[in-house]
Amino acid sequence: MPMASHAFPLRPWLACLCMVTVVLLASPAASRGLAVARGDPTEGFTAVSLSESNFVLQRPYDVPSGDRYRLDGGVRQLWVLSSDKPHSPQSNTSPRTEIRMTGYDYSSWVWQFEGYGYVPSGTTGVSIMQVFGAGESATTLMLHVYDGALRYYDRQVVEDGIYDRWFRLNVVHDVDASALAVFIDGVERLRAPGRGGDSHYFKFGVYAQDHDSGCMESRWKDIKILRKD
Repeated sequence: MPMASHAFPLRPWLACLCMVTVVLLASPAASRGLAVARGDPTEGFTAVSLSESNFVLQRPYDVPSGDRYRLDGGVRQLWVLSSDKPHSPQSNTSPRTEIRMTGYDYSSWVWQFEGYGYVPSGTTGVSIMQVFGAGESATTLMLHVYDGALRYYDRQVVEDGIYDRWFRLNVVHDVDASALAVFIDGVERLRAPGRGGDSHYFKFGVYAQDHDSGCMESRWKDIKILRKD
C-alpha cells in the first residue's frame, strides 16, 4: 500500500537505470500550436474551467475508490497492483487507476494538457498519461515509465531520471495538423505525428503495461486543460 501523500518514501530500484539517448520524432507538418520549443508552452492558450466533476476515476472494479486513489492537499495519488482486476467486469484490459478528463472531448483545434507529476522509484512498466482516441489504435499518445525513464510508448526516451521528483508535463495536440509535442519543465522533448481519429480526451494516472512492477503509482497536482482555437 502506498504511503501518505506527504511522505514520498524511496522504494528499491527494480532494475539498473538504462542510459539511453533521447530521440525526437519529427513532425510531418508545421503547426501553429507547436511553434514554441522552450519557455512557456501555454503561451497563447486559454485554460478551460475545471471542477471536480471533470475528473472521473477509473479503478479496479472490485475495490473501493479509497483503496486505489487519494486526494489530499491538492495532490492526486493513484496506484494499482499488477494483480488487480480491470476497471469493469466486461473489460479484458490490464489493471488501471486513471483519471479520465471529461467535458472537453475534442475533434479539432489545438488542445493542451498540463500537470505536475511525480513517479516514485520502483514503479515501472506503466503508462502515466494518455491522449485517448485514434484512427486504427486506441491512443494517439501514451507516456510510459520504464526503470526511471519516461518514454513515448515503449520506444524513445522523452525524459531520463523521472523518479522521485516533481516535473511539469505539457502535452500539446494539434488535431488539424495531426501533430503532438511533449514538454518537460518547459522544454520540448518530443514531437510525434498524430494518429487520426475523430474524438480525443486526456487521461492520467497508472495503467499497467508490459513488465509491470507489483505496485505502480503516480501523483499529480495542478491539472489544467487549455485550448487554442
